[in-house]
Amino acid sequence: MCRTDQDSDRDPDLDTTDAAFISLLEDSAEELYDQAPCGYLSTLMDGTIAKINATLLDWLGLERSQAVGRMRFTDLLTVGGKLYHETHFAPMLQMQGEINGIALDIKAAGRQRMPVLVTSKVKTSEDGEPMLVRTTVFDARDRRAYETELLRSRQVAEEARRHAEADRARLQEALAVLQQSLLPAELPAVPGLEAASYYHTASPDLLGGDFYDLFPVGTDRWAFFLGDVCGKGPQAAAVTSLVRYTLRGAALHDLDPVNVLSTLNTVLHERYSSGDARYCTVVFGFLEPGSDRVDVHLASGGHPSALIQRADGTAHYLPTPGGMLVGVLPGARFTTARTELLPGDTLLLYTDGLTEARIGPDRALYGDDALHDFTSARPPAGPQALITALRELLSGFGDGLDDDTALLALGVPASPTAPVPPSSAKT
Repeated sequence: MCRTDQDSDRDPDLDTTDAAFISLLEDSAEELYDQAPCGYLSTLMDGTIAKINATLLDWLGLERSQAVGRMRFTDLLTVGGKLYHETHFAPMLQMQGEINGIALDIKAAGRQRMPVLVTSKVKTSEDGEPMLVRTTVFDARDRRAYETELLRSRQVAEEARRHAEADRARLQEALAVLQQSLLPAELPAVPGLEAASYYHTASPDLLGGDFYDLFPVGTDRWAFFLGDVCGKGPQAAAVTSLVRYTLRGAALHDLDPVNVLSTLNTVLHERYSSGDARYCTVVFGFLEPGSDRVDVHLASGGHPSALIQRADGTAHYLPTPGGMLVGVLPGARFTTARTELLPGDTLLLYTDGLTEARIGPDRALYGDDALHDFTSARPPAGPQALITALRELLSGFGDGLDDDTALLALGVPASPTAPVPPSSAKT
């Protein structure tokens, strides 16, 4: 037979490819069954093995004569697999006629457990009577290894998470104890005066720099202060401790609030003038209780003005304009103010975490005017009642309150003859 020009122009590589395909097509169905990359077997309805391919026999380490007609499918399974087959696999196969992708373990060669995925289907006669069960067995060793590693990774991650949570809880507990050490354990009882305080921590993971105190400086005079150190964390806590002890020490030697703040300014400026600058805002004052009133003399170093709630229901700020931050400049100037607290009057000191809270959908600043209006709307029931109302206000801000807030309220009881209520401790 003559070759045509078209035949002579064929690519030799195409001829090689065609030959490979022809070779594959010449594989017998029996060989494809016997050498398949998965296990095949057919069983009678009682589970007796009627046919099994070489792949599965090789996994099991059995000869064909040992399995066909002599063993049942359940004989190939581990004890756990047999139990699952009897309680779940076989009943579901009987009801549904097929079952797919069931994870089992077979007894492989060398008495090893081999994880497999099993799919079975019942073959029926033309009359619908079950004749035999055809089963496919897939090697799941790689999948089991992956699942085991995945489970191990999850367990490691879960253990790491638990350790992290425990470490965080211990850290928060330590920070809470340290934060409390920077505040008075309780406010002292002052004759003729009621005092209340509250400290709101914005984050249990960070030390705040807000502080306050009330303490005696003689038989008939008391000192108080409230302020805010810039920053957060251990360094801010160290500055807070220094500020508190400096103010308490200076107040014992000088009864002028401006001089007390000047002493603190000198200490901070000399300590932190080089490197990481540290400063604070603070209101410091003296109280002189009388028979029916309390005289207040205070000075402010860059701190928000104190707010007074009067017994007649009005409220107003006690202006201290021009007071400079404490610790920034060597010759900082501080502003003084005087007032009298009469029965029913309350002096409120606060840090800017309160007025700088973000509220509403547009997250606007709460502000000084809103605080004034809130205080004016409250009945003049004394320091503890005012602090309680402010605590409820702060809790209503939610995540809009992102800074610590310290509150200190000092007032004269409405009835001069009434017993002085115990001072509240910080919360």
